[in-house]
Amino acid sequence: MIDGIRWRTRAGTPWRDVPERYGPWDRIYDLFRRWQRDGTWKRILEQLQVRADAQGLITWDVSVDSTVCRAHQHAAGARKKGICSASRPAGSTPSRTTMASDAPEAA
Repeated sequence: MIDGIRWRTRAGTPWRDVPERYGPWDRIYDLFRRWQRDGTWKRILEQLQVRADAQGLITWDVSVDSTVCRAHQHAAGARKKGICSASRPAGSTPSRTTMASDAPEAA
């Protein structure tokens, strides 16, 4: 059944397409899910990594990429077409609207 699991993960096919020579597909799937839930696959991976590391087969290098990625102007909140008035530069602020209550009183 383990060969059936290996075949399925290597081929990337649906579980129902596992060849009959590996056993019934539903039993193979049940074993896979049971081992996934109880952490067996994680323990297998950890043990394989420990053995490979002891033999010097794994290089634990870390690569950090500090490249800056810039968003497209439309994704960065740029002004929408039609909002900016043609008579006013894009960076200027609108003038303050004065109301009758804001006007200076006549003396």
